[in-house]
Amino acid sequence: MSGLRFTSPPPGLAPLVDFSLRAIDGAEGLYSLESTEQAGVRLFVLDASRYFTGYEPAVPLADRAGLGLEEADEPTVFVVANPGGDGTTVNLMAPILVNPATGAATQVILDGGQWPMRAPLAA
Repeated sequence: MSGLRFTSPPPGLAPLVDFSLRAIDGAEGLYSLESTEQAGVRLFVLDASRYFTGYEPAVPLADRAGLGLEEADEPTVFVVANPGGDGTTVNLMAPILVNPATGAATQVILDGGQWPMRAPLAA
């Protein structure tokens, strides 16, 4: 799953939809999500299952269908990491969902206030 194609551009990155996902050496579960359409556009994302046990956002049915997921299929869930002066936070309100079989991806904004936009990443 090194190539990802978003069903629509991620927020703030329009019109880009094609990205590569590259593992960061020495940091298991940390990836660089890099545009294949525009050099220099990059986000750092974390495999949510490795860093946030219990984080199981409800995936809207329309998003599941858009990714080509069958009822029993589970998407791979990534969260965007935001380094800052006070440490790194992750956006749990807007996960990136990926169909691991096809590389289809989407970033969703979850309804409700269950998940924070700036959750601290524990050391």
